Amino acid sequence: MIDDEILHQAETVLVACRATGARIATAESCTGGLIAATLTAIAGSSDVVDRGFVTYSNEAKTDLVGVPAALIARHGAVSEQVARAMAEGALARSRAHYAVAVTGVAGPGGGSAEKPVGLVWFGLASTTQDSVTSSCVFPGDRADVRRATVARALTLLLEAARPPSKPPA
Repeated sequence: MIDDEILHQAETVLVACRATGARIATAESCTGGLIAATLTAIAGSSDVVDRGFVTYSNEAKTDLVGVPAALIARHGAVSEQVARAMAEGALARSRAHYAVAVTGVAGPGGGSAEKPVGLVWFGLASTTQDSVTSSCVFPGDRADVRRATVARALTLLLEAARPPSKPPA
């Protein structure tokens, strides 16, 4: 699951965070901790990775990162609202500057017409910017969906951690 390309991407995230002293937290459902595992597979990552929450069940989402049970009941665990609440809850319960959250349907079962297998919602919360959400529907089997989810989450963290580029003078 953690191949060289993903490890390189994780290293790039760590370097970008080190440059500004930023720390990261994760709140993971469909990846079951793979984002945090990818980041911490790199020696020395403890100066950037603050903590990871594996919130696989609805109860864990509520207990660990404070997602209101009523929000899950209203929108479902795989939703924009829950992804945002997971990211914001992880940020609030950590010493991180950025928190990424993922919740989705990795498959092979569990999908529906409204929420197909491969649908993943992402949340990114920051101490300096408004929270953002996005979704993707990834093709492939369970392993493919989880790998693509890790890659996209790392991209979101990198985009948040990199300072905006300055236009040429």
